[in-house]
Amino acid sequence: MLDKGRLGKTYNIGGKNERENLYIAYTICDILDTIQPGEKPYKEQMAFVKDRAGHDFRYAIDASKIENELGWKAEENFESGIQKTIEWYLKEMKE
Repeated sequence: MLDKGRLGKTYNIGGKNERENLYIAYTICDILDTIQPGEKPYKEQMAFVKDRAGHDFRYAIDASKIENELGWKAEENFESGIQKTIEWYLKEMKE
C-alpha cells in the first residue's frame, strides 16, 4: 500500500474467507481442545448472551479493491491462519 496505494484511500485486507460467527468460535474451540486442552471441551464453556442475539451472524471483508488496484492476495486461508494465530497468541501469553 505504501508503494502502490493511492494517498488517502482505504484498503481492506482480507482473504475471501467469509465465515459464520459460530463456525469461527467452534473452530477456535476445536483448535484449543487439541493444543491446550482444559478440564472440559471449550465448546461446553461457551455462553450465549441475550443482548447480542442476532447481531453478528457472519464476518466478511471485501478485499477486491486491494486485490484489483494493488495486486495483493492473501497467502493464508481462514483455517491455516486461525491455527497460526492461536499458536502465536498462546506462545506470547507464556512469555
